[in-house]
Amino acid sequence: MKVFPEYSGPMLDWPHVEAVPHAERVLTELRAHWLTALATNAGDSDEEAIRGALARANLDRMIDRVYCSRAIGHKKPSSEFFDAVLSDLGIERRAVFMVGDDFEADILGANRSGIRAVWLNPASQETRSTKMHRTIHDLRGLPRALEELGSGDDA
Repeated sequence: MKVFPEYSGPMLDWPHVEAVPHAERVLTELRAHWLTALATNAGDSDEEAIRGALARANLDRMIDRVYCSRAIGHKKPSSEFFDAVLSDLGIERRAVFMVGDDFEADILGANRSGIRAVWLNPASQETRSTKMHRTIHDLRGLPRALEELGSGDDA
């Protein structure tokens, strides 16, 4: 979802919500092979409100699970946040990828927790890529970035 800094409070109540460009198409492609989960630091919203905001952008049906810091009791980049998500999903770290637009909270937080990640950075051409993370500037690059990061056998 696009964040509009001029709005505050739960995204569900914002006068305008919008998906990140190409989100519906990319999520449709990924859902054929992946479980999709949303992990957010949105402290103003619970899962129901988050799903309501997603529905306004026609994305609710694309997200299998929703995790928010309000319910978990910890925020990204803490390892407790990522541990809670993984515990609930019942999935090993090597089989999970985090995709996010906040390099510190989403990408480095995931990496410090042993989770590979993809940084969505549409705001600049800055690229940061390592064995544990890749950078994309357009969501359409996500499938390739996930492929480059591999299946997790070497992580």
